[in-house]
Amino acid sequence: MKRVHIIVTGRVQGVFFRANTRDKGRQLGLNGWVRNAGYDQVEVIAEGDDDKIRELVDYCRQGPPAAHVDDIKVKFEEPKKDLGPFSIRY
Repeated sequence: MKRVHIIVTGRVQGVFFRANTRDKGRQLGLNGWVRNAGYDQVEVIAEGDDDKIRELVDYCRQGPPAAHVDDIKVKFEEPKKDLGPFSIRY
């Protein structure tokens, strides 16, 4: 099990990035959340199996079709097991 903290920068707001990331996280069986984090940024925290976490990171590098990712920062952490089913935070 692994935990990841992701910050995605670019055209990631108003393009269903959060909803699609939530759906991807649920599809992968991950726990975690996604939220807007200031102008042109989305933040993601997720926990789950290593291969599923890497798949989520790969997804965040592109996002949904209308998104344009300029940068992604990825930090792997020790799992805390404090996250519920993947959701959007406001």
